[in-house]
Amino acid sequence: MSGLRRIGILLQRELVRGPRNYIFIFAIIIPFLITLVVSLLFGTLFVGKPRLGFADAGQSQVVALANEVDSFVVKEYDTAVALKDAVGNGGVDLGLILPADFDARVRRGEETELTAYVWGESLLKNRAVLGFTLAGLIRQMAGQEAPVNIITRTLGDADFIPWEDRILPLIILMTVIIGGTMIPATSLVDEKQKRTLNALTITPASLGEVFAAKVLLGIIVSTLMGVGVLLLNRAIGSQPALLVCVLFLGATASGLFGILLGAFVKDITTLFAVIKGIGILLYAPAFIYLFPSIPQWIAQVFPTYYIVQPVVEIVQQGATLPDIAPELLILCLIILVQVAIIAYVIRRSHHYDVVVAAS
Repeated sequence: MSGLRRIGILLQRELVRGPRNYIFIFAIIIPFLITLVVSLLFGTLFVGKPRLGFADAGQSQVVALANEVDSFVVKEYDTAVALKDAVGNGGVDLGLILPADFDARVRRGEETELTAYVWGESLLKNRAVLGFTLAGLIRQMAGQEAPVNIITRTLGDADFIPWEDRILPLIILMTVIIGGTMIPATSLVDEKQKRTLNALTITPASLGEVFAAKVLLGIIVSTLMGVGVLLLNRAIGSQPALLVCVLFLGATASGLFGILLGAFVKDITTLFAVIKGIGILLYAPAFIYLFPSIPQWIAQVFPTYYIVQPVVEIVQQGATLPDIAPELLILCLIILVQVAIIAYVIRRSHHYDVVVAAS
């Protein structure tokens, strides 16, 4: 029997045992519960679609194309002054002024400058969605890559960051850590306490394959819950495939950390004590993001920053792969370091069972 087949069988075993573990249920329920509570507190759960405003002097086709999109609401204003007033009062999240000859100039390939007004208190993810979609609509109207330079000006409180945007990183980190770290860690410690880990390792399955199955369960739960929470927060962004890949990498890093905890911790009580003790380090980047007055570079000191920051950039700023490549590179290095440490633990277990001896 191949190693992959044995890992698959062990993973099936984990999936059957998982729902009996309260941590497994906790990892599924808590992120959604927190999202619901936060959304109700700040009134964002039932907020409508993003709002895009136009002051169109020449009946641009861009406006007609925008009206066909269901993901946001389009409002039209007779004058630029009326549009600016609407943006400043929060009537629309983003307003764009289109000159009378806009379509003709763009189709001729002439460089064109537009002014877009942004409501300072709008959600960052709404701005990202509107900006990304607007660029696509202009490109669709022109039939080619359009040389359009959009200058943005913020109206209202430019420094205001909605609490929903501030809290989202904390929700993401909690989802990834509870699912990715706690599920493998508690499963491994439970095996040691019940002395079933010995039974598994004397079968054809190796210790590495047992670890792999537990990590995979954590990755699956963490990734699925992460996607679910982002969907509930309407924060899937403009790059869903990239977002899922980033969540997968974050879940992998979290799951490997859970295996390391489970390998060296003797019992559940000690495990929870350790998690409680290092909790501030795990969630520090999200707490720093809650308070913009704190220098944000401090968050980069903590490894979990490289799990949550790429997700935040995708869903709130419309980032693409090149934009988040430095953070992803560091995240991959963190994963490789953890894999190397786990490999060392497995090698040591051949001489003296470090993992099983802890039980």
